[in-house]
Amino acid sequence: MKLLAFDTSTELCSCALYLDGQISHRSLLTPQRHTQFILGLMEELLATAELNLSQLDGLAVGQGPGSFTGLRIACGIAQGLALANNLPVAMVSTLAMLAQKAYEIHQVTQVLSAIDARIGEVYWGSYHLNSRNIMEKQDVEIVCSPEQVTLPTTGHWYGVGSGWDRYGTLLIQRLGPLLNGHQLGQYPDSTALLSLALDQFANQHWVTAEQVLPVYLRNKVV
Repeated sequence: MKLLAFDTSTELCSCALYLDGQISHRSLLTPQRHTQFILGLMEELLATAELNLSQLDGLAVGQGPGSFTGLRIACGIAQGLALANNLPVAMVSTLAMLAQKAYEIHQVTQVLSAIDARIGEVYWGSYHLNSRNIMEKQDVEIVCSPEQVTLPTTGHWYGVGSGWDRYGTLLIQRLGPLLNGHQLGQYPDSTALLSLALDQFANQHWVTAEQVLPVYLRNKVV
């Protein structure tokens, strides 16, 4: 399997290449400058591996939620590359990417992902590890104020994402003993994206170029 994954949904611009079990990765923290770097990072990965796009088996992209502009960039690139090279695309939730990364780093199995959505809100999702070591959504992903997020009633949960950076104190108070820890300074990352995308391809859960769409969660997008 040869799979190129990339994400521009938050301040982190990242891409990763899966080549028959080997992973290479590039990332830059470049708020509002993703268009200047993402294609170059992807070309660097492919050149190092001596591959061209036509030799790939598929693409994977972070579909959101996140920055509206960042999501349009990633999905636009995915559509163009997939159409030009006849490649299938795995569309992966950025909240799930955060949860998967938390599992792969800390071995936590229940994760509350939160991305700062600005204007006093967060993108929020809860995830549990399945038998394939993949984080599965436990409830509908939402956008709301941190005072209104849906909280679990049992279990031992771990918090991750920029929403915890900004609203951690409030979320910690609300969760009380259900919270087993949290990590600050984390963004959706293309290495975790690869894990989720490979699982999707294994189960034939992919889309064509025409079906690539961002997930904003908010109803109104300027």
